Amino acid sequence: MSLQPLWVHKWFVLCALVLISVGGWQGARMLFGPEVVVDKVTRGNLVQTIVASGHIETPYRVEIGSQITGTVNEVLVEEGQRVEKGEPLIALEASEFKATMVEAQGALAQAEARLRQLRELTLPTAREALEQAQATLLSATQTYDRAATLNKNGYATKATLDDAQKNLDVARTQVRTAQLQVFTTGPGGSGYVMAETQLNQAAANLETARSRLGYATIVAPRDGVLISRNVERGTVVQPGKALLVLAPSGTAQVVIQIDEKNLGLLTLGQSAIVSADAYPDKNFIAQVAYINPALDITRASVEVKLNVPDPPKYLIQDMTVSVDIKVAESDNTLILPLRAIYDALSGSPWVMTASGGRTQARPVKLGLRGATHVEILDGIAEGAYAVPRTAQMRTGQRMRPVQR
Repeated sequence: MSLQPLWVHKWFVLCALVLISVGGWQGARMLFGPEVVVDKVTRGNLVQTIVASGHIETPYRVEIGSQITGTVNEVLVEEGQRVEKGEPLIALEASEFKATMVEAQGALAQAEARLRQLRELTLPTAREALEQAQATLLSATQTYDRAATLNKNGYATKATLDDAQKNLDVARTQVRTAQLQVFTTGPGGSGYVMAETQLNQAAANLETARSRLGYATIVAPRDGVLISRNVERGTVVQPGKALLVLAPSGTAQVVIQIDEKNLGLLTLGQSAIVSADAYPDKNFIAQVAYINPALDITRASVEVKLNVPDPPKYLIQDMTVSVDIKVAESDNTLILPLRAIYDALSGSPWVMTASGGRTQARPVKLGLRGATHVEILDGIAEGAYAVPRTAQMRTGQRMRPVQR
């Protein structure tokens, strides 16, 4: 058979083939429905977050002043300077405080010498005197016993017995005196306690003098940046007047406004990821530390503050930040993209499944909601296909599912 007639009418044949193909495609489309890209119910981990924007705040500022009245000898720092805890900031005239400390050191040395004298000299001497008095008492007792025996047998006079009795009484008195001296100069005795009291008072006076001398140098109470300076050399300062203002470092808070509908999801201690708008590629961690018990009725929101335990150095006061607060998470759970959920904010959410070549509406029970996915608690099984809302399909319509 010759192909010449077909070649002559090649454009007619080509058009006919195209029309047959289009007709077949349209017929298949009418018979089996259009192809629709669907989402599949899978298992995965889901984190629910609250997204908000806010700003950086310093929780507090430290006003630095003098604890004593004095004249400023030198200001050692400048406004805007970063300082460390314990770093000297202001030096006051300290000659008077130094003299008082020298005097207190002398009084302490005297008190220590007095107590050492009691321990090393007075108390040992009193103990030796007690031993000697006890020996004398023993001898006087023996003499009296002999005189009493002789007097009873008629070999000694009454005068001899009286002398022995007198010597015995004197020896007993000497022993009691020596015992009292040992007790007084020993630990717990009045002399010892008085010496200890004088030592403690001298030590306290020295500590007071040392503290007042220390107050002559005003130091940074903690690390931070000096944001204000109201003192110059020669100024007479008094307690209660702020000389410097310090913004502490290592302490920062993120302040945000949360929509009241999310209030029930917030609890203290929840973690968040924060990024500054000026540094969007850098993140840091914060924790919910304060939830205002009162709502802002004009904005229907509540103020929330988050502590930043390790703030990056680039953070500055009032810097704008974005916050993602993790409020819940679920591992190995059924998830589906949010685009496949119909009436998600109503009390009766549902999905459009692709089963048997037709769409079908299925009510579902939702759990956690993430940024792009939602947790499926009931209503649809793992591996099922769901038609996204963007497909604009009707319930019962024929379709051919195509997985993404």
